[in-house]
Amino acid sequence: MAVETIAPDWEFDRFDDGSQKIHTEVQLKNYSRFLEEYTSQLRGIEEALDDSIGDVWDFTLDPIALKLLPDEQTSLLELIKTDNKVLNKVITVYAALCSEVKKLKYEAETKFYNGLLFYGEGVCETGVVEGESQIQMGRFISFLQELSCFVSRCYEVVVISFNSACISPCVSPAFVVQVVYEHLGELLVVLITLDEIMENHGTLKDHWKMYKRLLKSVHHNPGKFSISEEKLKPFEKLLLKLEGQLLDGMILQACVEQRFDDPAEGVTVSKNGAFAEEFAFNIRSIFTNVESKIGEPSEIDQRDKYAAVCGLFVLHFHIFRSVDKKLFKSLLDVCKKSRLLRSKHRETPTCSKGDVQSYYVFVTSWMMKMESILSKEHKSDKMAEDLNSRCNVFLQGILYAYSISTIIKTTMNMYMSMQRPMTKTSVKALCRLVELLKAVEHTFHRRSMVVADSVSHITLQLQSQALNAINTAKKRVISDKKYSEQRLDVLSSLVLAENALSGPSTKERRLVVSLALCVGTQLKTFKDEELLPLQVLLKKLDLISELSQRVRIQCDCSFLYWHRAVFPIYLDDVYDNAVDAARMHYMFSALRDSVPCMLHAKHLGSCDQLLECFDKEIMDVFNEHLLDKLCKEIEKDLRLSVHTHLKLDDRNPFKVGMKDLAHFFSVKPIRFFNRFIHIKAYVTHYLDKTFYNLTTVALHDWATYSEMRNLATQRYGLTMTEAHLPSQTLEQGLDVLEIMRNIHVFVSRYLYNLNNQIFIEKASNNKHLNTINIRHVANSIRTHGTGIMNTTVNFTYQFLRKKFYIFSQFMYDEHIKSRLIKDIRFFREIKDQSDHKYPFERAEKFNRGIRKLGLTPDGQSYLDQFRQLISQIGNAMGYVRMIRSGGLHCCSSAIRFVPDLEDIVNFEELVKEEGLSEETQRSACVLDSVLSDLTSNSAEGTEYFKKLVSVFAPEFRSAKNMHLRNFYMIVPPLTVNFVEHSISCKEKLNKKNKTGAAFTDDGFAMGVAYILKLLDQYLEFDSLHWFQAVRDKYRKELSAVVKEQTVQSAGQDEKLVQTMNLTQKRLDVYLQEFELLYFSLSSARIFFRADQTAAEETQEKKGKDCTSRKCLFIFLFFLTSSNV
Repeated sequence: MAVETIAPDWEFDRFDDGSQKIHTEVQLKNYSRFLEEYTSQLRGIEEALDDSIGDVWDFTLDPIALKLLPDEQTSLLELIKTDNKVLNKVITVYAALCSEVKKLKYEAETKFYNGLLFYGEGVCETGVVEGESQIQMGRFISFLQELSCFVSRCYEVVVISFNSACISPCVSPAFVVQVVYEHLGELLVVLITLDEIMENHGTLKDHWKMYKRLLKSVHHNPGKFSISEEKLKPFEKLLLKLEGQLLDGMILQACVEQRFDDPAEGVTVSKNGAFAEEFAFNIRSIFTNVESKIGEPSEIDQRDKYAAVCGLFVLHFHIFRSVDKKLFKSLLDVCKKSRLLRSKHRETPTCSKGDVQSYYVFVTSWMMKMESILSKEHKSDKMAEDLNSRCNVFLQGILYAYSISTIIKTTMNMYMSMQRPMTKTSVKALCRLVELLKAVEHTFHRRSMVVADSVSHITLQLQSQALNAINTAKKRVISDKKYSEQRLDVLSSLVLAENALSGPSTKERRLVVSLALCVGTQLKTFKDEELLPLQVLLKKLDLISELSQRVRIQCDCSFLYWHRAVFPIYLDDVYDNAVDAARMHYMFSALRDSVPCMLHAKHLGSCDQLLECFDKEIMDVFNEHLLDKLCKEIEKDLRLSVHTHLKLDDRNPFKVGMKDLAHFFSVKPIRFFNRFIHIKAYVTHYLDKTFYNLTTVALHDWATYSEMRNLATQRYGLTMTEAHLPSQTLEQGLDVLEIMRNIHVFVSRYLYNLNNQIFIEKASNNKHLNTINIRHVANSIRTHGTGIMNTTVNFTYQFLRKKFYIFSQFMYDEHIKSRLIKDIRFFREIKDQSDHKYPFERAEKFNRGIRKLGLTPDGQSYLDQFRQLISQIGNAMGYVRMIRSGGLHCCSSAIRFVPDLEDIVNFEELVKEEGLSEETQRSACVLDSVLSDLTSNSAEGTEYFKKLVSVFAPEFRSAKNMHLRNFYMIVPPLTVNFVEHSISCKEKLNKKNKTGAAFTDDGFAMGVAYILKLLDQYLEFDSLHWFQAVRDKYRKELSAVVKEQTVQSAGQDEKLVQTMNLTQKRLDVYLQEFELLYFSLSSARIFFRADQTAAEETQEKKGKDCTSRKCLFIFLFFLTSSNV
């Protein structure tokens, strides 16, 4: 904000006219109005998004996260400003060194550790290509160069730290503050870690040796590799430097053995006794703090500091060549206490079930406290108490996470270092601890919104309490009138701490505070009862300010990559204990922690290769140990449940136990890499795929698999997909495709029933007869497509051509033709005397006369064979009718969702009007074509008979086939022959030997009706009045038998009466069969428009054409008149 400045000359004449106050009030009103409007807008946005965005966040689904760690925008030079220039310089130097150490440590932990550790990973062990190792090392050289520069930088920082301490202009040695030594120890831990990685990395050493051999080969023949010797020698020197500096395990040793004295600058470190004593004092001070905390519930990072103390102890020894034996013994004791040092002969570390149970209770109760506290709203009168409780709960979560993480890492790493196998119990216990660790992290994340809000208030409260304590100490220093440079330094440091605490709680400001208080706590500025609470406050401030970062570090499970062998055992345990299957989310979240580390791998062409390898490995194990087992178990359970009637095994849950696998299907999708593992969808897909494939193999099992689908839905809540395969039954019979290919066999072995539209097998070697009906044909059409209908009609046409050739030969035979001509002449002569009825005796005489021409070996006459020929023709026509009905049935079921077949909208045009994508337009076009095909197929099915009539009729009615015109006269003898055959077949149904038994054969009636239509002889046949003559004949004989029975009944001749009854029964049967034939023939004639002759049909067609032309002429006339 700009500050108004007034010249001194005008100060005297200045007066207040009130305008500035008015202006200020106006601005305040405008600002308050803006805040009210903005608040209402934010509230409206919050209410609008209330259903989708809540206080509870999902760890796997949230695309964003809150970053609570504040960034400092002010430089250290600007932060460290007091009137004490010397103090400013010293604190600035130490703050810069500490900041540099933190940056180096972060770079090592994120970049160099991971780059070294993951070297050699992501390569298939069995398929390593020759030369791949050298290529990996070639890619890795640049990384090693960066690491060399990093190590050199660490050396420089260590040297600068000691030089700065020795040339400090301050008299008091206390200026080399403990914070600097702690940071220096962290840097030494980095070097120790690099040494350990190099020492234990066998793959890296092997590849390095192979790469050096390759370099020797190149050195002997550089021309072959297109490289000059001038470039090769510097490269060899570089490799020797890298090997000596990094790969020999001498990184820390080189650091502590480097020269710290610089006589040119007047810096003497090794001979500075005061500095040596100060160094040793700070080591003991740091160790005292570490020793008291290790193993305690409040332990947070003391184990890391222990390694730092060891590094500082070694550094002190190498510089000053003196050993504190008492401190050394204490270091070893603490090492044993914390299980960091164990001989191979001692017992292995264990993680008992009791420990896990205890932590389970601790963590769950802590999670309940988190939910309870964070759900409460702040009360103005209890704000400080509420913030204090929230702070304690947050810190307790971090402490639990650290304790659990330490147990897991220590136990697993000790087992690995000792090369001893872990028991399954230990593995399960450790995996439970991993779940608890991730549960802590997820709890913090779920309540990110409330935690973020609380952290800002807690930091302000802690800063306020720390400022109050510092202010009290500052007043105490000011009240002392004795002046000294040291007292001035203390006062300046307290002022610096106050200034740093007055801003945001960034890591730079907290570092300045800690450095300033290391000076400010001298001269008993703080009382003993004031100093410890202040240190606790600052420690809390550090933890709360870095809460999200601390939680992420403590809950990081990237180490599981090196212990992923426990994953199969964990999955087996989850499968055996399906009740808490949802805990898999935590384990997969732990496995995902390895991904950021893998991104720093440098030995591969791309880190994606390493990620894909890890992804494949984990998914293979997951499929093998859980998903596949679950799928097979669910399928087995469904099969056994459906086939309980077979009593395959004992399924009593009280005897064999019961495992409720339905818990797996309530688990939310698990996120892993770029996929979501949905167990329910996976099992559903497996069952759908299995049931579909097995149904296609054995279509008759469709009902079983349909029942299994319903059971899967009821028992496990799986949403199964319908197979949409033809539902077949046990009496399925032949397929349409097979019938079409063997239609000549089909029409001879099957009998047709006109009314029920069903084909029945004549005879079979089995105990049952196959049948084919409309539903079976519809299913076959759905299986093969509607295109098979036209193909079937074509096959039928080819079959009829062959049969009509035989038909023509029979009618052309001289014996048949002459008898028919004689009968036609006879009927013309007597029709007036016989009331235009063809005599029954004449037909019966024809039937018997044909038998004199000869019989086949099985006793059939030529007329019997001709009847069979006509029946086969009729069966073929019945098959076409069934195909047409099946097609209508199939198309109607497929098109049943179309509301109006007469008014189907064009979806392609609608999509184009809406301007949708090309894919949508193509889909709409396909939909239009499908609807068009379905509607046309459902309508065109009725035209098949018309086509088969029109294709043969012209040939039948031509002059060269005049011999076929006699066909109508052979129909009466054929009906007599058919009735005798039909009665004979029906009588065999009641006999033990049922060979040749049948109860229907409407193919004959269909064939006669079809041939009469082709020859246009319906009128000629009707002129015979044949069926009326049959009725008259049998009724006459029946009346005569009744009269005879009346006469004989008086005579009491029982044998004669029985004979008369049998005669009457025989006549009734014959009359009934003729009536059934008449009905069947009348029904069949309807299919071929028996009410119209060929001339009438032609006349009707001409009339329609003429009407169409008249309508067109009238339309054109009106159109011309309107234009005029």
